[in-house]
Amino acid sequence: SLEVLPAFSWLVQTTLPALLVAIPVIFAPEIRRALERLGRAGTLLANPKASTSMESTLNAIVTASARLSDRQHGALIVIERLDNLNEYAETGVPMNATVTPELLLQVFYPNTPLHDGAVILSDSKMVAASCVMPLSASGVLVRSPERQMGLRHRAALGISEVSDAVAVVVSEETGAISVVHGGRMIRRLDSERLENILRAFFRPPESGNRLSQFIESLFPGVTTSKREVD
Repeated sequence: SLEVLPAFSWLVQTTLPALLVAIPVIFAPEIRRALERLGRAGTLLANPKASTSMESTLNAIVTASARLSDRQHGALIVIERLDNLNEYAETGVPMNATVTPELLLQVFYPNTPLHDGAVILSDSKMVAASCVMPLSASGVLVRSPERQMGLRHRAALGISEVSDAVAVVVSEETGAISVVHGGRMIRRLDSERLENILRAFFRPPESGNRLSQFIESLFPGVTTSKREVD
């Protein structure tokens, strides 16, 4: 046993420096995401204007979604939360424009250059349009009895599986409005229910307990279960 201890000490001394270098490299994406979440959370808490700007953004999303639904114009609106979506915004056309219902309606008007793809919103800004989202491979839509859900819904599920973003989808075929988060989808929403869900996600932190309960009632087990909610 005395011979084993020097061998173990040598092994630790040899491998420890390599591990100290390897661990940050291997887990770099997770470390970066955690730091980005911490930074964004601190910014939101320190900025009293954040809730006001988000209020305006949510109103614009609800108004535009209702109009898009009435006209059966397809749309995919991705709302950034704590996870940074810059890598997906870089696939689209930079906008850096204040979010308004009119802007969203114009972007998703059929056959316009920005119509295809998603818009990414952050606070009161439309960061980019015509963005490419990762497609879900979970099979949720394959099991759906309806066949009107295509690439937009797969893209909404996909971005919700790799980030904490909330996606709003308007079906081009039916005009139905859906909200997607954590790989789960709530479909066939009217304006009032859409507004309630979005406000629950983006309500200021002081009502956190009730917020968590409400979101859990809508998206139970979002970290483990991925299925469609009618």
